[in-house]
Amino acid sequence: MKVTPSGFDSKKISWLLEQDLEVKLIAMQHHLHIVRMLINDILEDEVKQYSGTRYSHTKPHEGRYSRWGSNPGSVKIGDQRLRIKVPRLFDRLKKRNKSLNSYEKLRQLQSVDDRIFKAVLLGLSTRNYDQVVGNLMDSFGFSASSVSREFIEKSKQHLYEFENRDLSAYEFVALFIDGKSLAKEQIIIALGITLTGEKIPLGFIQSSTENARSIKEMLGTIITRGFAYEQGLLCVIDGAKGIYKAVKETFEKYVVIQRCQWHKRENVLSYLPESKQEHYKRRINKAYNEETYEEAKSSLITIIQDLKTDNLSAARSLEEGLEETLTLHRLGLTEYFQKSFSTTNVIENLNSQIEKYLRNVKYWKTSEQRYRWVGSALLEIERRMRRVKNYKKLPLMQQRLQEEVQKQLKTMRGVA
Repeated sequence: MKVTPSGFDSKKISWLLEQDLEVKLIAMQHHLHIVRMLINDILEDEVKQYSGTRYSHTKPHEGRYSRWGSNPGSVKIGDQRLRIKVPRLFDRLKKRNKSLNSYEKLRQLQSVDDRIFKAVLLGLSTRNYDQVVGNLMDSFGFSASSVSREFIEKSKQHLYEFENRDLSAYEFVALFIDGKSLAKEQIIIALGITLTGEKIPLGFIQSSTENARSIKEMLGTIITRGFAYEQGLLCVIDGAKGIYKAVKETFEKYVVIQRCQWHKRENVLSYLPESKQEHYKRRINKAYNEETYEEAKSSLITIIQDLKTDNLSAARSLEEGLEETLTLHRLGLTEYFQKSFSTTNVIENLNSQIEKYLRNVKYWKTSEQRYRWVGSALLEIERRMRRVKNYKKLPLMQQRLQEEVQKQLKTMRGVA
């Protein structure tokens, strides 16, 4: 009788060992059939532990478990999905089928996909895969091309998840927006802060400049996904005109802007000769670290007057948007949030982490590739980001923002 590979599917390793050389050679040419045989052995061993040997009158567990046919199943081996038959066990005591622990463990081989994805995302090129990831995968022996295909599919799924997840379950109190050169293009990212202090990446766009139109479109998309802001929103930005305009036009009187103090200081210092930069740097830092709004503003006005003598451009730079660099002071929140919300450091740190994921990609082929990598990196980073400092005081921030929004709404309506 001639044996074909398809006839191996229901067999076990013990059967193969009893066959002649010709059958063994046929099996070796179709290694997945050998894997299936081994899986059949593993599943049968567990079934025997519960229901005993087939047709035997001696049953373990006082006959509690019975064979009950089989269900179709599958196990991921390498980059292929192997179809198998999974024996069914019926639990007479609980009146339901019992799942096989061995099958669940075999299905965990699918976690190989996620481990490949994370390995590639963390900067391992597919060229290094055999060397670096080989041990991790316990010699499954994937090829570089299969790793690439696996990563592309996974990163597509992650990008879709990132761009479409519902944001209505979160209660946001703050929003950071910043643009940075990533993947050899300008990427603008929005990061939300929840009432309980979680940092949630909300969206990003690829844009040649920080222009208002494209940023407004990004913010509009975020809003359609459930981002609520009507209770008041603190928006921390670096002062770029495009970001500022987009934020004001999108959120109108419901947003309270905090301009980044670090960017303001650096802009001022850029006008000054090196001999005077350190002097004014210390003074500006000290002014922004004053406890009250009145003290901070008074110190900054004094610095502006002195700068007018040394460098009028530097003075005008510090004067421009001065009030919005003191928003936390004016709301009485510097005691708790000066380090977290007076600068864009929170999102700058996020950008730095993204760079670590993207730095080993030497050649960017398409915009779609950039989006897949950035979206996947943001989801991966989000899982490990710590909550903002003093997050337990964020309800106080929310209260102050609500009060500020009410003032702004009254002003807009012409009520004193």
